[in-house]
Parts: sequence; structure tokens; C-alpha cells
Amino acid sequence: MAQQAGIWYNMGMEKEFKALPPLLAGFFVMGFGDIIGTVMNQVKAECTAHADAISYLMPIFAYVWFLVISIPTGVMSGRIGRKNTVLVSLAITVAAMAVPLFADAQRWYLYVVAFALVGIGNTIIQAALPALMSNVVEPSKLASRISLGQFVKALCAALTPVFVYLTATALGNWKLLFPLYGALTVGAAAWLWLAKIPDERRGGAGGGTTTTFAGCFAMLKDPYVAAMTAGILFSVGADVGFAVAIPEYLKNVFKVDLNLAGMGPTVYFVAKTVAAFVGAIVFAKISAARCFPWCMGAGLAATAAIPFVPSPLAFLAIVAFVALLTANSFGMCMALAIERFPDKANEISALMVMAIVGGGIVSAVLGFAQTAFGAVGVVATLGACIAYLFALGVFAAARRVKEVEH
Repeated sequence: MAQQAGIWYNMGMEKEFKALPPLLAGFFVMGFGDIIGTVMNQVKAECTAHADAISYLMPIFAYVWFLVISIPTGVMSGRIGRKNTVLVSLAITVAAMAVPLFADAQRWYLYVVAFALVGIGNTIIQAALPALMSNVVEPSKLASRISLGQFVKALCAALTPVFVYLTATALGNWKLLFPLYGALTVGAAAWLWLAKIPDERRGGAGGGTTTTFAGCFAMLKDPYVAAMTAGILFSVGADVGFAVAIPEYLKNVFKVDLNLAGMGPTVYFVAKTVAAFVGAIVFAKISAARCFPWCMGAGLAATAAIPFVPSPLAFLAIVAFVALLTANSFGMCMALAIERFPDKANEISALMVMAIVGGGIVSAVLGFAQTAFGAVGVVATLGACIAYLFALGVFAAARRVKEVEH
């Protein structure tokens, strides 16, 4: 088993679950990346003279680092180890949480610095943590554990607005959120540092190998890895696309009040959170490759039905159904690729995190489609993303059947 997995050390279920909690704490910190969008209005209200610059710069830092430092993160993981790379990301996040305490209307640029650091730390942990998880999780269970991690990440994203509200009202200063999250990050780092996690650089098929820029991009020569990497792009694209499209669709098609329409994405993200938890259970018993085409096919059919729904409630119900079916596509793509090439987890994780820029690409296409074709263009764009994921699921399932037969 250890030889086939490359970097899985056959630790046994008891040892795996001892190592798993500190890794899940890392996924909670990963959820801090959503803080940028959550506190945008508070920062703009404080820095009114520079609100336009902040509106422009902060979203850039949500995506640019995925393109710029994902591959260097894979190289760093190969040199200093995945665990140490995650610890580096946590240290950067702690620094990011300290900087806003010195920001104000005159020193507004410190907010930009802080959120740049948030973006850098978040990119590094997203590239390194799933690969580190493969050090302690059996390959066939990796999709389940990544889904569990995504559930924890989603919980953090859901709790952040609550924490912003509580610090603003109960404590009188919303910026006290930052030392709270800084303390949580320090706790997560200490827990991970003390955790006994095998170093992939010692033993296993991946031991002693060096991760390079060329090695990362060379993985794209394999059709399976290339297809799964594109799957990440379309998965994130659909995710971001729904978050952007739901309020617009409610407002333009059903004439829902703007403020009420803005609550629409909450339905989508709650369903995603539920789906991540369910996925952690299902993928522990059923192969992700078997589930993939069925989930994406049903999700595609539901998306195609959106133009025919008669009311806002029916629309939100079908959106929730789509989220339940497609929410685990990110984890399935990453887990299936790492499962196939466990000794190349650094390279694969780096490539796939770089593909998260798909969220920005699809958002741009969605904006064009909406301007040119209205609601039909929005649904067609989202449907195209899920159609690719459905085709990818069929491909992965067929590949798995072929491997079993041989």
C-alpha cells in the first residue's frame, strides 16, 4: 500500500485521525481568505476618500496570487517539505492579521498590504495543505477528507460575517476580528507543528525527488492531469459565477428587491456547506470517480431547467439543488489527480491552485454574456462550466473502469 501510494505511510485509522484534526484546523484558517469580501464595506466606509481604489485593488488580491505563486509554492514544498510550507503560510496569515490594526483613513494602503498578505498566505495553504493531507490519508479516502476540509473551510466563511457583527456591536470595533483570527491562526500553527505527520521527503516513491517549475508544467502533458486541472478552472468558475449571477437573476428576471436579491447567494453557499459534509461521508464509502458523472449530469440538467422556473422560490430551490450536486467537484478533481500520481502531489496541487484564476475568467465571460444575451447568456455560461465537469466525470469513470478491468 505504501509503495502504491508513494507518500502514504499506512499509518492506520487511529493514527490518521490523530493527524487529521490539525490539518482540518488549517482548512479553517484557509477560510480566512473570504475575509476580503466580507469586510470590504467596512474598509470603504472608513476610507471614503480612497473607496474606489480599495474596490479595485482588493478583488485583484483575491485572485492574482493563485496565478503568481502557486507553482513556486509547489517548488518550496519539494524543498522544505509540505508541513513546513503550510507553517510558512500560517506565519504570513498571522502577519496579515496584525497589519490592519495600524490602518486608518490616512494609512488606507495598510489595508491593501494586509489583504495582499491574506491572499499570499491563502494561496500557499491551498496549494500545500491538500498535498500534506495525502501524507496521512489513504489515496482512496483522499476525496472524502478533502471534502471534510472544504466543509470546515465553508464553516469559517459562514462564521466570518457573524464575527464581524459581534466585534462591531459587542466589542465596539469590527477590527478586533483581526487579532481574534490571528490568535486562531497561531493556535492552528502550534497544533500542526506538534502533530506527528510523516515527512514525504523521507521514504516513499516521492522521497528524495525535487519539485521544479518545469516538473510542475510537465504534468500538463498527461491528459488526465490536464483535464482535471481544467476541471478546477470550471469548478471555481461555476462557483463564482453562481455567486455573481444569483442576485442579478433575481433582480432582472423576477424583479426582486435589490437588498433581498443580495441574500440569494446565501442559499447557494449553505447548500455547498451541506454538500461538503455529505461528500466527506459518501466518498469514504464510494469512489469519487463513480459519483462524479452522476452528480455533474444531474447538476447540468438542473441548470438547464433554470429558465423555466416560475418563481423566485423555485429558482432558489433549484440553485440549492445544483450546489448540492456540484459543490464537491473541486475536491474530486484534486483528489482523483493526486490519487493517480501520489508521488507528484506537490506539482498537481500547485497546478490546480493556479487554475483557481478561473473564477476571474468565468466572471468576465459571465459579464459579457449577460450584457449580450441577458439571463439566457448567464444560464448558458454556467451550464457550459458544468457541462465540462460532466464530461470530465464520464472520462474519469471510464478511466477507472478500464483500470479495474486490467
